[in-house]
Amino acid sequence: MIQLIRGFKDILPAEVALWQHIERTAVALFAAFGFDEIRVPIMEKTELFARGIGEDTDIVEKEMYTLEDRGGERLTLRPEATASIVRAYIQHKLYADDPLRKLYTIGPMFRRERPQKGRYRQFYQIDVEAFGMAGPYIDAQMIHMLHLFFQRLGVSRSLAHLNSLGCPVCRPRFREALSGLLAQVEEKLCADCRRRQARNPLRVLDCKVPTCREAVADAPAIVDYLCDDCRQHFNSVTESLARLGVPFELNKRLVRGLDYYTRTTFEIQTDLLGAQSAVAGGGRYDGLVETLGGPATPAIGFAVGFDRLVEILGQRLKVEAPKPALFIAALGEKARREAFYWCAALAAAGIYVEMEHGDKSLKAQMKRADRLGAARVLIVGEAELASGKANLRDMATKAQSEIALDGVAEKLEQTLKP
Repeated sequence: MIQLIRGFKDILPAEVALWQHIERTAVALFAAFGFDEIRVPIMEKTELFARGIGEDTDIVEKEMYTLEDRGGERLTLRPEATASIVRAYIQHKLYADDPLRKLYTIGPMFRRERPQKGRYRQFYQIDVEAFGMAGPYIDAQMIHMLHLFFQRLGVSRSLAHLNSLGCPVCRPRFREALSGLLAQVEEKLCADCRRRQARNPLRVLDCKVPTCREAVADAPAIVDYLCDDCRQHFNSVTESLARLGVPFELNKRLVRGLDYYTRTTFEIQTDLLGAQSAVAGGGRYDGLVETLGGPATPAIGFAVGFDRLVEILGQRLKVEAPKPALFIAALGEKARREAFYWCAALAAAGIYVEMEHGDKSLKAQMKRADRLGAARVLIVGEAELASGKANLRDMATKAQSEIALDGVAEKLEQTLKP
């Protein structure tokens, strides 16, 4: 028997209802805030992610699924969606009519990580991006929208962690101070951090190796090195969130794992997943559009870990699949033939109906109707066809009533429509 690839998973019918509930909640909320859906390919040129995410990141160095096609071009399954959306924004000149664009996408990403609880090699994200707005209020709006999203899903034990990563004006001073500390603790750093120390010292703060985290525990905080513009921007974000009633805390050690982030950065964390506490995160990336060949465009975005969110909600929320409004228990070939056409007519009218396609007894069919959770059962056999009347049973009350078979599909439509 051929089985799943390690780190991948099937989303079975019993789980799909919860996934759809999350998607519907997200789509309705994003529409209320003026975001449009965009669908981008799951495979891109490798160069897009190397330039966009950063060649020194774990994602590009270790985790991407990359292949060479028959023409010799290197292609990669997308490890995240931001670079793809930025590419689409540039390629299709979405900024031409209006540079202020708000977009979202929902779909699978791919990283060759070590599979563990809540982490898969094919994982799903809700990705939201806003282009063309440099001011702090869009930052606050994105975090507020995330807060509302989790509220509507019933994830109450969540908190926004905020930091600012500064800008090209103020970051060099911080980088110099950080490099000085890293030089003193170099022997305690892992091999990756020692290699990155000179090229991108900020990445050391994102390392998950315990010895590295201990070594940089006393590292300077970038918020203490912000220029006046960055400080004012960050203060406006926090003031706006406080006024909106969004719970948050400042986290001076919060550093996102991708190179393109600037200024506001954030994570939504929860204690409902144990060590895997972050369920969403993002930040501002004002230079990425220009880096990838587009016009200078401020931007901000976030991603929600769909699989982690499903794990959280699965502990406390039961979302059931739709149940049939009607089950037709047909006895005999003539009754099954008529039932087939009634089912087709009712399905076309938007009513979920099931029937038995095999030659089963009435008792067996009633058991299946009960197992499916059907609200009513129409019982029809040769005697009912001959008399022109059938029995309609309410499965909750067990009450039965007669219904004429002449024009029965139209009558049932009126009876069954909510």
